[in-house]
Amino acid sequence: MRDNIKELLKKVKDGNISVDEALLEIKKKPYEDIDFAKVDLHRKIRRGTAEVIYGAGKTAEQITAIANTLIDNGQEPVLITRLDGEKAVMVAKNLPIKYYEDAKIATVGRLPEPDGSGYIVVATGGTSDIPVAEEAALTAEVFGNKVVRLYDVGVAGLHRLTSHMDEIINASVIIAIAGMEGALASVIGGLADCPVIAVPTSVGYGASFNGLSALLSMLNSCAAGVSVVNIDNGFGAGYIADMINHK
Repeated sequence: MRDNIKELLKKVKDGNISVDEALLEIKKKPYEDIDFAKVDLHRKIRRGTAEVIYGAGKTAEQITAIANTLIDNGQEPVLITRLDGEKAVMVAKNLPIKYYEDAKIATVGRLPEPDGSGYIVVATGGTSDIPVAEEAALTAEVFGNKVVRLYDVGVAGLHRLTSHMDEIINASVIIAIAGMEGALASVIGGLADCPVIAVPTSVGYGASFNGLSALLSMLNSCAAGVSVVNIDNGFGAGYIADMINHK
């Protein structure tokens, strides 16, 4: 794949094709077929962020093959999400992964130096929300963002949140993660002048309906500038925060 791109760039240099024509050709050759998967090699060209491997439902062998395809085509780091500990042990036999147990995330290769326009705050209502928060935070860090973690700052004790007003006011984007009634996103949305991404979690007692209560509360937030991703979707929140912080 890299040889094809080099040949294309040579044609641009020699004046045989235009830059726009070369870009079109690159976008037409976006993947490598490895039988059970079509690995997206040009997602970063189209989307600004590279292919990510979703580990749930894949075998360790499939994850390893996809990761090796990305690495062979120059991608670093490689991010693997929703990877349970047992499968991580199997993947580690063939790949030099770094595994983050709380987030159920693995990475291959060095994380980049932060180059976003500012920093991303990841805040949780409680300690039980940390696994989802770590998925969001690590996703943002893999994509080259500085992340400030504010954990266990929920509405049951607002003084814990207001003691971090400097971090909140100066953030480029804030990810607010909470279960129970999900009020944290609205509170932060009323304090910050940046976009707030709300993540409902499945943490809570019976009537929380595995995160549905928090989801509906966040969707009905009275604070402007709050958007909502799906229940426990830390990855999605980290991805969007990265897009905002790199504009």
